[in-house]
Amino acid sequence: MFHFCRQFSMIFLLLASAGISASEPRPGGWSAQWEPTKPVNGSPVLFRVTAPANFKQLRGSFLGQELEFRSSLACHCWYAIAGVSLAAKPGTYTLRVEGKSTGEKQITMSYLVAVGAAHYPSSTLKVAPGFVEPPKEALARIEEDQAIKKRAFATTQPEPEWAGLFQPPAEAEVSGVFGSARVFNGVKKSQHTGLDFRVTTGTPIAATNNGTVILARNLYFEGNCVMIDHGQGLITLYLHLSEIKIKEGDTVAKGQLLGLSGGTGRATAPHLHFAVRWRGEYLNPQTLLELHPPEQ
Repeated sequence: MFHFCRQFSMIFLLLASAGISASEPRPGGWSAQWEPTKPVNGSPVLFRVTAPANFKQLRGSFLGQELEFRSSLACHCWYAIAGVSLAAKPGTYTLRVEGKSTGEKQITMSYLVAVGAAHYPSSTLKVAPGFVEPPKEALARIEEDQAIKKRAFATTQPEPEWAGLFQPPAEAEVSGVFGSARVFNGVKKSQHTGLDFRVTTGTPIAATNNGTVILARNLYFEGNCVMIDHGQGLITLYLHLSEIKIKEGDTVAKGQLLGLSGGTGRATAPHLHFAVRWRGEYLNPQTLLELHPPEQ
């Protein structure tokens, strides 16, 4: 018993140093960990659950969303990505997991996850007037774009296509952070739902993980835009490209060239706007890039 407790304590310290929060072990070998240690509104969350070896299926729920866990031999655990919406209030929320053993025995476990409040900044930008108050002749185009995006977002595959770490789409400094209030030409229009990379026109932009291209075309505000479905409601978006190098329906691998950066659409200068969307909610891309999913 002492050996088990000492071993778990060492694991807990290792997880904490990596920014992972660990629950106390439960009878039967159950435990759960998550990163970041304390998620905030707008944060992706990676859950890892350790269950008895004879379990063949694990499902869960968090903040009203159903989760499908994958098993990994690398960590001898089950894992899934979830998200905390920008509108979520600080508090303690419950992660529930249900496991089914090879003997068809059903077991349910619950873990309490503390969610904090993020403090997002404000930024002021100057863009062409037509991107703040679009002219009447552009309204039909904008409405059509909304319908196109809605159809694309609805096509996400039920099975996960991503694997392992998510890599940055470009080797560049960040010039705009997620969550900041955006004031365009003196008018507050939105909250920044992505991460901006400071890149010059023509910089190669790569897929952050494996997936399927569900949109690759020019849109009014987004400019030349690529969207990749990674499965289970997880989508990454790459905006303001000067050129698109893939097409809708293509299967892409992590690191594959998607296009070249630019300043098309509503952009103050050439840059890459990289966004992450999970089941209708935009999440902080920086946090996704810092998660440590296990290898298969």
